[in-house]
Amino acid sequence: MARGPKPPVEALEVAIGHIFVKRDLLKHALTHVSAVKNRGESYQRLEFLGDRVLGLAVAGMLYDLFPDSEEGDLSRRLAALVRKETCAEVARDWDVGPHLRLGAGESATGGRQKTAILGDVCEAIIGAVYLDAGYDAARDLVVRSFSGRMAEPKRPLQDAKTSLQEWAQGRGLPAPVYREVARSGPAHAPEFVIGVVVEGFELMSATGASKRVAEQAVARAFLEKEGVLPKASLEAGSQS
Repeated sequence: MARGPKPPVEALEVAIGHIFVKRDLLKHALTHVSAVKNRGESYQRLEFLGDRVLGLAVAGMLYDLFPDSEEGDLSRRLAALVRKETCAEVARDWDVGPHLRLGAGESATGGRQKTAILGDVCEAIIGAVYLDAGYDAARDLVVRSFSGRMAEPKRPLQDAKTSLQEWAQGRGLPAPVYREVARSGPAHAPEFVIGVVVEGFELMSATGASKRVAEQAVARAFLEKEGVLPKASLEAGSQS
């Protein structure tokens, strides 16, 4: 089915609350590697930069918002807020999907709704705002878009991998070992099968759009199988 015309980029600028002086930066932040011949023309470098800006901005916000929290609690809150799934939620709030520049194959397979892509683009846009107007503007964007998720995180502060490691250590077992079992799909949209080895237990595996997602998924599956967690009580991350 043919898609309608893209909405004007000004609509996205209104959604994020920043009008770009250098609009090519925004175009760059919206460009997936499948849409270009040269990877340097995609959002990947901006994503790298935005990830660091996001981490610093969120860390500062948490430090101010939770003055009595210890380092461990702040670290867990930080991890929950900067994870790819949370960034994808923010990108959906901005309605980024219709503005993405995707290759035909990625577009046809639902790339505009994929958590991995939307999470990357959220970070890339933060990086683009940083380059366009400096850290204060990027921090203000993070405050507007992430502060509502800080006081009451939607997800448990402890992820499945951490829970599994603590469970193993509590039984005197070595830390779980994660191994790549298989990989498939094109270079720009790989699918990973990751196995987890826990001493004395059968190898389990799970699939994800990234190694991190697959590791969380297999850790959760292990804990559910052993009855440590009720089914789906920990969210390992959306798989695209």
